[in-house]
Amino acid sequence: MAPAGRRMSPPLLLLLLCAGTLRATGAAEAVSPERSLVWGPGLRADIAVPVRYFYIQAVSEDGRNLTASPGNKSFKVSIKSLSTKEFVRIHVPDPLDRNDGSFLMRYRMYGSAGEGLVIEVRHHDQHVAHSPYILKGPVYHEYCDCPEEDPDIWQQTYSCPSSEEQISKDFAPFPSIDLKRMLEEVPKRFAESRGAIVHYTILNNQIYRRSLGKYTDFKMFSDEMLQSLARKVRLPDFEFYINVGDWPVEHRKANDTPGPLPMISWCGSSDSRDIILPTYDVTHSTLEALRGVTNDLLSIQGHTGPTWDNKTEQAFFRGRDSREERLQLVQMSKKEPELLDAGITGYFFFREMEKKLGKAPLIGFFDFFKYKYQVNLDGTVAAYRFPYLMMGDSLVLKQDSPYYEHFYTNLKPGKHYVPIKRHLGDLLDKIKWAKENDEEVRRIAKEGQALARELLQPHRLYCYYYKVFQMYAERQINRPEIRDKMEQVPPPDDNTAMCDCHRKKVDKKDEL
Repeated sequence: MAPAGRRMSPPLLLLLLCAGTLRATGAAEAVSPERSLVWGPGLRADIAVPVRYFYIQAVSEDGRNLTASPGNKSFKVSIKSLSTKEFVRIHVPDPLDRNDGSFLMRYRMYGSAGEGLVIEVRHHDQHVAHSPYILKGPVYHEYCDCPEEDPDIWQQTYSCPSSEEQISKDFAPFPSIDLKRMLEEVPKRFAESRGAIVHYTILNNQIYRRSLGKYTDFKMFSDEMLQSLARKVRLPDFEFYINVGDWPVEHRKANDTPGPLPMISWCGSSDSRDIILPTYDVTHSTLEALRGVTNDLLSIQGHTGPTWDNKTEQAFFRGRDSREERLQLVQMSKKEPELLDAGITGYFFFREMEKKLGKAPLIGFFDFFKYKYQVNLDGTVAAYRFPYLMMGDSLVLKQDSPYYEHFYTNLKPGKHYVPIKRHLGDLLDKIKWAKENDEEVRRIAKEGQALARELLQPHRLYCYYYKVFQMYAERQINRPEIRDKMEQVPPPDDNTAMCDCHRKKVDKKDEL
């Protein structure tokens, strides 16, 4: 999303160019403020996400994109209300140095700017690119309830993809969705045995739910995302069930009689038919960035460890004992410590193994990237650290797995990560290969990182959620209703939710 008046390369293309065709530059090379690039959704008033963000690419005097850091204090950003009469509290941390010549700038608003914002990007007191950037108001903060009434306009504004391969695959078994059948079968089949099902109805952009089972505490994540999305765009009227447990639940095949039910989950598997949303972990980190979480998909981009040549040439793993292969990995580490540093930080499933294998001390996630190679093994289902590892500056060695998250279909083994067999029989050989093929490995790591940065941007997350809900609503053959024992999910009740919406809201109550 380049600023008006100047066409700029998208982030993915810039990163691939940096990794490939552009020659590396030293940290001391001079930066041209005029030639440097600034782009991203955080320069658009009409793209409201919890943490707004944009990118800065350092460019040399002769027009080359820098591919090494020019120094983490190279750019200074100030963001304030356009009107001197309007005070808006905005958290504006320093730009995150991504150590490849690019920077990620984040800011979180704690109030809306009616007149707008002015964003200044400077390098040694000189304006960068088209700075200052004027965002004509209103510019809304996260808790402002002012949804765009036209979903097509909203999707166009957010540059949502016209289609998502995973969503198309997930809905293929469900050309139509019968709510009466769902109402009869879901409580018996899933709520009683699983105990982690939440039943939602969205009517007139209001959210209602009832919990079906004892283990539904994680509904706080689906509640929060639904509310956040409904504040940005009018949701269709629809009714659905979400599984807030770890494992996907619908294992019937499309040609079974009776056929599968369209259950929504956070994780999919090769032997299930669940419709997948981004995981609760990725969702929560997006909603709570710069506030309630330390590790999120934006902050991690500025904490990817030392440069490639200065990373430790070992594969690394830390985690709980949630799968037997993790124990096997520690045993391999003890035999081949020069290749692999693996440890279990907490025992829950295999407590009898703690005495034999030992317990490794906890280590901050950012410190993982001191190592060149990251081993990604499943936990109870897909390891939800995988998107974070992909955001780093290390090669990811990913275990073959029946489980997947919403973005996996975009990744190609050997191009974005190195696959390893499920039983880990080829892991040590793959590590040895990586050490002997450093340039190829570095390229794979860079391509994987670039794609992850593109796919997992916060505004893309909102697009994905909306696409799932839109397709689900289009296939329902019954009228969604507020069912017995449903309660309305209340909006935030403090003054952070207050704002003056410029849009005239459509009231559909007469239609209900």
